[in-house]
Amino acid sequence: MPRPSLTYREEDGLRLGALLWRFGPGWRMISSAMLGGGVGRREWVLNAQVAAGYARMDPVEHMDALGPGGPGVGMMTAALVERYAAAADGGAEAVATVGLGVPTWAASPEGVPDPGVPYVPEPAREAVGGGDAGAGVPRPGTINILVAVPVAFSDPALVNAVMTVTEAKTQALLEAGFPCTGTASDAVCVAVREEGPAEAFGGPRSLWGARIARAVHRAVLDGARDWRARRAT
Repeated sequence: MPRPSLTYREEDGLRLGALLWRFGPGWRMISSAMLGGGVGRREWVLNAQVAAGYARMDPVEHMDALGPGGPGVGMMTAALVERYAAAADGGAEAVATVGLGVPTWAASPEGVPDPGVPYVPEPAREAVGGGDAGAGVPRPGTINILVAVPVAFSDPALVNAVMTVTEAKTQALLEAGFPCTGTASDAVCVAVREEGPAEAFGGPRSLWGARIARAVHRAVLDGARDWRARRAT
């Protein structure tokens, strides 16, 4: 996986960060992101911070404008992207940006809102001088995960890998003490090589699936613990 570049922009009165990985040609990705989602050839991945309570009606165009152009994946989060956590296992690499202000169970009773404690993001507090300004702003609540492996995967194995990423994420959250399966806005991207013999399996007991699971588990666990530590201070 290439090293990400970190940039900042002024938007909605806030200083917002963005992580960009330039993979270049030769990669195939599966993603749940609105920009570049699905399965196909992709050359970059963007993980852009947006304001809490993001309500723009053009998120695809917005992420595309922030990217370098060409085919890529664009994810968004209200979490601080510069606080990303990374881990690797046997050639599988994972990066997670973790925001857990709105922890969510996947299967929740209809009409029951997800828990959320009013919270003002660091950029907003700095902009208004700290204190209780902005009370009522929802907490950042998105976990975005990027995984890269140096081998090719079949389409079914790619789908299986997304399942493995999600299961490892949930395992890490529970171990970190968060009673949830994630948040309602989580996104994932798995990047694999385009050429070479395609792996047929991506489950947690396959060779590469197991490596993906361990890398994602470590990254999300570290990210969740970091998120909790910063909330405590």
